[in-house]
Amino acid sequence: MEKISPKREQAFELLKKYNKSDSLIKHGLSVEAVMRHFATLYNEDVEKWGIVGLLHDVDYEMYPEEHCVKARAILEAEGYPEEYIHAVQSHGFGLCIDIEPIHKMENVLFTIDELTGLITATALMRPSKSVLDLEVKSVKKKWNQKSFAAGVNREVILSGAERMGMDISEILSEAIKGMQSVAGEIGLKGEL
Repeated sequence: MEKISPKREQAFELLKKYNKSDSLIKHGLSVEAVMRHFATLYNEDVEKWGIVGLLHDVDYEMYPEEHCVKARAILEAEGYPEEYIHAVQSHGFGLCIDIEPIHKMENVLFTIDELTGLITATALMRPSKSVLDLEVKSVKKKWNQKSFAAGVNREVILSGAERMGMDISEILSEAIKGMQSVAGEIGLKGEL
């Protein structure tokens, strides 16, 4: 199939074609926003980083046993370039696939995927139910409570922070900013 020049609208439709769950769609939007934020920080291609973030779990709902593996076939069938496919697959490194994140974009995705879940859970526990007034210290406090958001793999986040060469507090701060930019779309505007 001929390679396409990926567009955000088509990427979003593809995500919704394979994922019907509201929480998975909001997760995709969260990761997209954080990826776009980091792309801006690094002076990288904001559209590309955003689309990779949006599509990172394209196969998750329909093919949970083949997560990150099935993504290749789905994205190839749609004509996505190898760079996008490799990035999407590599976010599951060490968990469900042996494709390692190499490039900056891949390492950011690997790190922030789980982190957005922790930020979301922390925001929803706040009286405001909002990410808009969320501070790094609140997330770090919840980080240490292993029973809180127990499904969030903190080891992956720490490993990713090392790959990025950034302090976890700095990554948290930037991830929160990214999510704040789409607070309404991801259901975290809350009472503010």
